[in-house]
Amino acid sequence: MDVLIFTVFVVLLLSALCSGAEAALFSVSLLNAQRLADSGHASAQALLTIRRKMNRPITTLVILNNLANIGGSMFIGSLATAAFGNRWMGMFSAGLTLAVIVFSEIIPKTIGEHYALPIALAVARPIQALTVVFLPFVWFLERITRPFMSTRRPFTTNEAQIKLLTNIGRREGAIDEKESLLIHQVFELNDYMASDIMTPRVMMTSLQASLTLAEARAAIRSSEHSRIVAIDKSPDSIVGIVMKSELLQAIVDGKNDQAVADFLHETLFVPESMSADTLLPYFLEHHQHLAVVIDEYGGVAGVVTLEDVLEVLIGEIVDETDRVTDLQEAARHRYARMQKPVVDDAETKGHINRE
Repeated sequence: MDVLIFTVFVVLLLSALCSGAEAALFSVSLLNAQRLADSGHASAQALLTIRRKMNRPITTLVILNNLANIGGSMFIGSLATAAFGNRWMGMFSAGLTLAVIVFSEIIPKTIGEHYALPIALAVARPIQALTVVFLPFVWFLERITRPFMSTRRPFTTNEAQIKLLTNIGRREGAIDEKESLLIHQVFELNDYMASDIMTPRVMMTSLQASLTLAEARAAIRSSEHSRIVAIDKSPDSIVGIVMKSELLQAIVDGKNDQAVADFLHETLFVPESMSADTLLPYFLEHHQHLAVVIDEYGGVAGVVTLEDVLEVLIGEIVDETDRVTDLQEAARHRYARMQKPVVDDAETKGHINRE
């Protein structure tokens, strides 16, 4: 009888350890494991290795758990038959099954999920060692199950999960409202193209490069922009960018006879389809704040600035020199005003012809 009780205890304990360890490993996220490994925690590197490739460690735990449950149950059955006879085997089997469900499955998995991190760190190295011991069996099972397994590695996380975690963090006070909004806006960057955030061509400020500073003085002073597009003969023939501050300084220094072309800086050209999340590193890489946007036909569609990209993240940036805050909306109104007389004129001509 003592041997039977001891064997039941060992089987239940071994099965419980496997179930609890499995639940703990699945409950620790890869990000938490990475964070602990980066901090230099002793067992965190082993845990990170397991979390990066879970199939073999989990297969090892499944093998051990089934050896305990199936093999242990068979051995316990033989001991119980010798102790109680066949008459009580049905009741004993039912009691053992209930004990396995409660003490080897439900309770251990609940504990493993609740105390996931300390348990996972504690079992990481032993499981790595057991995986090496059971490697031939694991390898054999991998070959059998390979046709049913997906070869594509799933993503660790996705945009929806990060947004959800951000919302949870905001509600719990770990992230404040502004941080939450900024994180959400970051994911909006790739939804905006250069054509969506640029200053349209009709609202661009430009100077002819051949003009002298004296000739361009009024246009320079009235410009709201710190960077002005320099053109040759038409808005499509852009030759560079000039800095308003440099032009004004030259005027103050009495260099009125110098041409605008003497102050040209390099110009960046980007397509209308370039996304905002690509524009941001592009500006930083080239140490520029403005780029000319080119349409599908090679013409100038407008200009886009680093400020335009940042406004996607933090909202409209308005300073004391801005007379118009939404240049795209202003361009639409201007285009509508330009079109209206044409339509009215056409209608008038049609009316005269009909008469």
